[in-house]
Order: sequence, then C-alpha cells, then structure tokens
Amino acid sequence: MFPLCALALALLCQPARPDLQPRNCSELAKLLSPRRHDGPGPSRDLAAGDHLKVCPQLHTCCTSEMEEKLSQQSQQEFSKEVLETSNALHSIFASRYKKFDEFFKELVNNAEKSLNDMFVRTYGMVYKKNADVFQDLFKELKKYYMAGNLNLEDMLNDFWARLLERMFRLINPQYHFTEEYLDCISKYTEQLKPFGDVPRKLKLQVTRAFIAARSFAQGLRVAREVVSKVSTVNPTTECADALLKMTYCPHCRGIFAVKPCNNYCLNVMKGCLANLADLDIEWNNFIDAMLMVAERLDGPFNIESVMESIDVKISDAIMTMQENSMQISQKVFQGCGKPKSLSGSRLTRSVSDGFNPRFRPYSPEERPPTAAGTSLDRLVTDVKVKLKNAKKFWSTLPYKMCSSSSSAAGLEEDGCWNGSNSSRYNFAVTGNGLANQLNNPAVQVDITKPDMVIRRQIMVLQIMTNKIKNAYHGNDVTFHDASDEGSGGESGSGCIGLDCHLEFTFTITDSPLLLAPLEPKKIKPSNSACCSNLSQLILIVSCFIIALHLSFR
Repeated sequence: MFPLCALALALLCQPARPDLQPRNCSELAKLLSPRRHDGPGPSRDLAAGDHLKVCPQLHTCCTSEMEEKLSQQSQQEFSKEVLETSNALHSIFASRYKKFDEFFKELVNNAEKSLNDMFVRTYGMVYKKNADVFQDLFKELKKYYMAGNLNLEDMLNDFWARLLERMFRLINPQYHFTEEYLDCISKYTEQLKPFGDVPRKLKLQVTRAFIAARSFAQGLRVAREVVSKVSTVNPTTECADALLKMTYCPHCRGIFAVKPCNNYCLNVMKGCLANLADLDIEWNNFIDAMLMVAERLDGPFNIESVMESIDVKISDAIMTMQENSMQISQKVFQGCGKPKSLSGSRLTRSVSDGFNPRFRPYSPEERPPTAAGTSLDRLVTDVKVKLKNAKKFWSTLPYKMCSSSSSAAGLEEDGCWNGSNSSRYNFAVTGNGLANQLNNPAVQVDITKPDMVIRRQIMVLQIMTNKIKNAYHGNDVTFHDASDEGSGGESGSGCIGLDCHLEFTFTITDSPLLLAPLEPKKIKPSNSACCSNLSQLILIVSCFIIALHLSFR
C-alpha cells in the first residue's frame, strides 16, 4: 500500500511540462495582434467551447468569429506555401526553356550567317545571284522549329532539287533549259547522285537534330505550363477544417508552443494534396522521356555540331558536283536529250555568269561566336541535373510542407498536437493520391470528385511524353498550336512558335478513371457475320410464322 501511495505522491509533485499545459488566453491576443485580427478578441480566460464547429469543444479562448478567421488564415498560409514551393520548380523550367529556345534560334541564325559569309568569299557573284535557294533553306528550318507542321525530309529534298537545277545551269551556261527539261533532270537525281552522299547524310542529321531540339524545348515549355496551372490549390471544406484543426486549434486551447505530430501533418497534407499527387506517375514518365532525349542531344542528335558544319557540308556537295560536271551532263543529255544552244549575245552573258571553280577553305577562326554565349553540352548537363531533381516532386510535396517549422519533425512522439490534444498520434501515414485517401484519419476526402484541371494536365503530360519518345527514336512530332486554327482565342493574334499555348483534344469523364476498373472491350462481330446470323434468324422466324398459318387453316 505504501509504495502505491509514494508513487501517486511523486506523480502529483512532478512539475508539468509548461509547453503542453493549457494557459490563459493572453498569448492568443498577442498572436492575433500582428495579423490585425478584426472582430472581438479572445476571452481573457479559458471558457466552454460548445460554440466551436471544428476545434475541440473543451475549454477554449476562441469565439466563433475567431475560429472562422483562423480557418481563413490557415487556408491562405497553406495555399501560399504550396504556391511558393511550386514556383521554385516553375522558375527552373521557365529559365531553362528560355535559355534553350534562345540557344537554338541563335544557332540557326549563326549557321546562316556563317554560310553566307563563306559562300560570298568562295563563290562571289554566282552565290549572290542564287542566294535565295540557301536563304529559303534556313527560313524553312526556322519555320519548323518555331511552328512545326513541316516535313523536314521533303523540305530538304526540295532544297537539293532546286540547287541541282541552279548548278546544272551554271556548269552548262551555253544551253537554254526549259522547265520541262529541268523536271527531266530531277528524275535522274537518285541515279546520278550529283552531290555525292552529302544529301542523304545531311538529311538524316538535320531531321533528327531538329526533331529532338524542338521536342525538348517544347517539353520544357509544357512542364512550365503544367506547374503553373496546378500550383494554385483551393482547399476543400474538409481540407480547410483539417488545416484549422492542425494549425490553430491548439492555440484556441491556450497551447502555443506545441507543434503538430509529423505523421498527423503528413496525413493532413496528403489529404489536401491528393489530386496533385496523382500527377506523379505521368510526371515521372515525362521526366524520364526528357532525360532520354537530353542524352540524344548530347550525342548523335547534337544540333550544335550539325549546324556548325552545315555550310562546309553543302559546299562539299557543290564541289563534288563541279568535279563530276562532265559525266553528270553527259548522262543527263543521254536521258533527256541535248538542249538548245543559246544565241551569241545570250551565250556571252551566260558564260560570264558561269560557275567559278576557285574554292578558298573557310578558316575555323572566322566562325561566329558560340550561340547565346554557351554551348549545348553545358546546357544539357545543367538541365539533366534539374530534371532528375524534379522527379517525384508531387508525391513528396506533403513531406516538403511538413518539413517546415510548422511540423513536429524531431519532437518526441508524445509531445505533439494530434488534432485533439497534446499526445501521441497513433494513426499510420496514408498512401499517395486520391484513391488512397478513402480511410485518411485526418481529412475527409471525396475520392469520386477529382480535380478536372489536374486530370487535364495529366493527359497533357501523357501526350507530350509520347511525342518526346517519338523524337528519341528520330520520328517527327506534330504540335497542335492554337494559332493553327482559323478561329479561337489565339486567332489573328500572330501567335506562332513555342510560346503559343498547346491545345489538345480529348474527352474527360466525370469520375476519375483510376478508381473505376476498366471494362473489357467487347469485340463486335464483323458485318458479314452479323448479316449472316441475322439472315438465319429471319429465315427461322418466317418458317415458324408460315407453319403457324398453315396449322390454323
């Protein structure tokens, strides 16, 4: 008996932990003062809390008006923190997109300037009179990068066909060539290979490099837009109640130093951010696809190496045709017939405009500076680090939110706020995503009502990921820009290129697709089988009717 009495006396005499004991309400008044709280202030002493809707209805410092104000305050703080955390990711993609876009555009401009300078000093007036062929080539390359909707292979084939026509005139200035004759020449292009193997190799290099570059820049822009569109979170009523209960309800109890239990905080955040967490799977797939294309850009699809040497390669092709001009002309004359000779005065003028065979090599020191003050390998190395860090961003967002000073990380398990009092939080942390919130003990979540803005962005990521994967394999990708349409919000705005908003056409169901099991698609019988069965049925019914008719006669 004596030991029990001694133990009870010791427990009674042990000083209570001051940070967990309810105090008077003066500290709540200090807390609300810098927030310029309107309405009646807190009670001086703890009072009955029967009027409270969310906080525990025990002794409280808060009036109903204060509870509502604190609820609004907790929602604003939550939304602001989500936005600030997402903005850091948004700024990464925005800045990298801008840098890549500037680099690619300047790279093409520098390549055009390099070719022009080289060809002026190498071919002189002959080039100047035929410069439109090369200017159109770069114009089409810029058009593809900016707006897409252009077949690069067809465009390059047209370039070499036009160049062949101009070159054939120059190496045979004594003849007059009709349009029909030039069409005949183009039929022998594959057989003659007037430019050697340069067109085939350059076509492969240019198409792969431009497809990869454009899709990668577009991917960075889409990532920026997705983050921008989902980072504004408006808490539901249930989420708002959970936020109030976690952040300010202990203050209403007169308890100020205590922090939420870490697992409790995670459950609240996972419930409030459930829709955002559903982005994670497609987001990670998108990041993986971007990393794959980044490796291509840094390797076989390196647009920088392709554009820096395009002038030399085209010049090599021209010199190849010049060196084999006699054989090429003879084969064309055999296949298409000998063209008419020009008259004396026209012949003299045409010969003076003929091709100048002198070629002066282009010094590497004379090349324009590196595009945008950087190089592709530095850009790719930097963005790969950022892409890897962005993986699992949406599923780890609750942990980032709870790692701030508002969480109880590092505190003793029994010294934290669990939603009702200062004690241990005994519930496990729920899973990620909307479907896993059915039994969330901290937040009531309606899993049948997904956020349609986020569902739309999930589909945008799916579409973009497929396009990037196609680019990885060197296949062309088509982006449907709003500017392509004759009507709509972008119509008439002159909006072209990668800064235009992408529009995707798809259908969204009212309920979340991930919650409902997919029904197996029933295979409909073919028309022939259907018609055969129908004919048999009609025949049987007809015979049955005739038999009944005969039996009643």
